[in-house]
Amino acid sequence: MTRGLVALLLSALWSCPVMAAEPAAFAWPDGQRAAVSLAYDDALDSQLDTAIPALDRRGLKGSFYLTLSSDTVRRRMDDWRAAARNGHELGNHSLFHQCAASKPGRTWVQPQHDLDAMTAVQMQAQVRLASTMLQAIDSASTRTFTVPCGDTVARDGEYVAGLAPDFVGIKVAGGAVVPDMHALDAHAVPVEAPVGLDGDALVALVEDAARRGTMVNLTFHGIGAEHLAVSSEAHAQLLDHLAAHRDRYWTATFREIMTWVRDRQTAASAPAHHALDTP
Repeated sequence: MTRGLVALLLSALWSCPVMAAEPAAFAWPDGQRAAVSLAYDDALDSQLDTAIPALDRRGLKGSFYLTLSSDTVRRRMDDWRAAARNGHELGNHSLFHQCAASKPGRTWVQPQHDLDAMTAVQMQAQVRLASTMLQAIDSASTRTFTVPCGDTVARDGEYVAGLAPDFVGIKVAGGAVVPDMHALDAHAVPVEAPVGLDGDALVALVEDAARRGTMVNLTFHGIGAEHLAVSSEAHAQLLDHLAAHRDRYWTATFREIMTWVRDRQTAASAPAHHALDTP
């Protein structure tokens, strides 16, 4: 090869824009392409009456984030206990679903549950009390937390970071699909509430996660009823897709997924140990 040709090739390489490196592949338990967290907030009747039976028929597990002051928790305690015994996760969604009333569209926030009026320490104490109450329901000692409304700032500052030691995973607003599992902060996991999406749109989200090799976090509320609802038909279409492609999607509780992620991240960050060469 002539010097002129070598110089030309080098010049072409140097002039090309630098491509962003793709995140390294992340290993899921049985070689699946993505993890799927199906979560349900606010302890609603439609979750017990529609979502859990639909999950159970397909052998899938979900995470149910209970607002402990909810009337549905009080009235249907035995049903929530049965869900936990059947492998579903009961997650922490605070005592009173405290959100910031100062944000747009928050006229529904009651003054006594206004996060803007609470200190960070008060909110942390209430979240920890909610975990104690949940343990009395399901006997579990490992817990995850979904931040109500995605609001992380109390009257005197941010409150969620101080709860990190209490939870294996914490979800905040930010989108359904995680871009890079290796860089994921377990205590700031993005999540999306897919309000009103049809089945095709829900399936598209899990397929996007599979293309990336990461995870998708969907938090439903009402299923075919109640607030922030997704239709029962759309929900069923998503579950059918997941059940038909178990080799591609690991559908598990958020607690199971984040325990797996934590262990993989810990192993990846551990320093390598090499045996000393001996003569």
